[in-house]
Amino acid sequence: MSAVTTAVRQQMQRIAAQWPADPFRPTVQLKTFMESLAEHPNLTPAAVRASQAIQNNEFMNKYALSQKMLHPPSYPQYYTRLIEAFDKSAQGIGRPWWKIFFNIN
Repeated sequence: MSAVTTAVRQQMQRIAAQWPADPFRPTVQLKTFMESLAEHPNLTPAAVRASQAIQNNEFMNKYALSQKMLHPPSYPQYYTRLIEAFDKSAQGIGRPWWKIFFNIN
């Protein structure tokens, strides 16, 4: 194995080690995929750069969404509440039964 291949493999293993676990899909983890990708014989530096870009949110920064897109006029708090709901769900906090029953946001 060449030194370049070893360096690329180690970079991919570092990226995989830093990747957070997905609490909503415990059986399917992107971290596991990246670990197995690090062992692939045809791993390229371009694949490692792409993984780093995803991890560093480079695409989110490059293609930033406007405030108009993030806060639609029909329901300005939609995405804010959606993120809060995901965070609470990951912690195991559910909505009270009466809010579900009466369809209260």
